[in-house]
Amino acid sequence: MPDRVYISFLRLPLLVRILLLAILVFLTFGITIHFLEPDTFPSIFDGIWWAIITASTVGYGDYVPHSFLGRLTALFLILLGVGLVSSYFGTLAAAAVTKQDAFSEGRIPFKGTGHIIIIGWNERSRELIGKLTSVKFPEMIVLIDETLEANPVKSRFVHFIKGKGHVDETIIKSDIQRAEKVLITADRGNDELQADMNSILTLLTIKGLCTQVKCIVEILTADQVINALRAGADEVIQSNKLTSVFMVNSLHSNGDGLLSNVVHQLQESRLMDIGVKEADIGKGFREMCQELLNKDFLLIGIKRGEETILNPAHSFQIEENDQLLLFK
Repeated sequence: MPDRVYISFLRLPLLVRILLLAILVFLTFGITIHFLEPDTFPSIFDGIWWAIITASTVGYGDYVPHSFLGRLTALFLILLGVGLVSSYFGTLAAAAVTKQDAFSEGRIPFKGTGHIIIIGWNERSRELIGKLTSVKFPEMIVLIDETLEANPVKSRFVHFIKGKGHVDETIIKSDIQRAEKVLITADRGNDELQADMNSILTLLTIKGLCTQVKCIVEILTADQVINALRAGADEVIQSNKLTSVFMVNSLHSNGDGLLSNVVHQLQESRLMDIGVKEADIGKGFREMCQELLNKDFLLIGIKRGEETILNPAHSFQIEENDQLLLFK
């Protein structure tokens, strides 16, 4: 039986063991001094109070032993208790520093709900995180990357996890089951095809662990878009295609930067989509436009299933499951 108790004691965390030993010392010396000098220490609590104050080197002086045995007891308490108290606070400080280092270096799992997971650290994710954390009520962001040594963003709304995005252990640390969305960015440091393969592999890992989470994937090569959709991507961003659209527009627009200005407006979250109300079903596009203009919204198109229709004919009729694309 004593061996089992001793083994159980050794299995406790070091901080807990030191604390238990310190409490045992305080109780032992507090009770002892009470019985040695009952006039000076009227109650056991007074003795324990004196033991704690003495061992912690605070020394209020409200209780002082007067007899030889009492002073000898105090001497042993100082020799034993001060070491335990110092060890306890030293271990506590070391544990706090270790915990902070582990948090900064991405070794602490995230616990939360409704968060956004961003996989891959680059200029695109840096700008995105900056915008997401600068709003009035920012959402919690979990950043996953294997190349970073520490959290690159000094914000309490960004939790960093170091690791590969296609490894189950890394994704589980992000509390994927309760995440709202996942954004997988492409690693432009690799060959484009290899980068897309890594992104799709990460997507398969995420969907294998949590099928219901919405995944947005950045794909560089057009040939891999269909594979990303097959792997379960809810939305695919063809960044190279978007870049080429900007270039063509710049070549044909005589440098007026019209498309860039429009995209800048989109960055301010002015583009939105809303579902159709039951009362609006069957209305024409022109009638719907006028009603929304009266509410300071500009209707620019309709999203019907997988098809997005910009500026349809005035007679175009609104159907039940349509999404209205608006500028606010």
